[in-house]
Amino acid sequence: MSKHKPPKKKVVVTTSKEKTKVRPTVSRSKASNQTTPSTLLFNKQHFMLMGLGAVLVALGLLLMSGGAMDNPNEWDPNVIYSFRRTVLAPIVILAGLGVEIYAIFK
Repeated sequence: MSKHKPPKKKVVVTTSKEKTKVRPTVSRSKASNQTTPSTLLFNKQHFMLMGLGAVLVALGLLLMSGGAMDNPNEWDPNVIYSFRRTVLAPIVILAGLGVEIYAIFK
């Protein structure tokens, strides 16, 4: 009968002549509760520009609305495909979106 010997465990010991300071661990929740002065990301001018952009988008949508025929039995393409609905309203909407993007990135 042979006895099975478990493998020998290696113990590694490091010695250092320099002593390092061990700092106690700090909970992250306690560290993040420090009171710091908070500043708003946007100021009054940004909100005014964003409001202007929203008004321009709403105005463009109002310009695009409508198009009902006076007489349902006859077709008038000038009512639906007018300059106001096909050109002016999309330009006003895009201008409003441009003002919104400018206000956010400023």
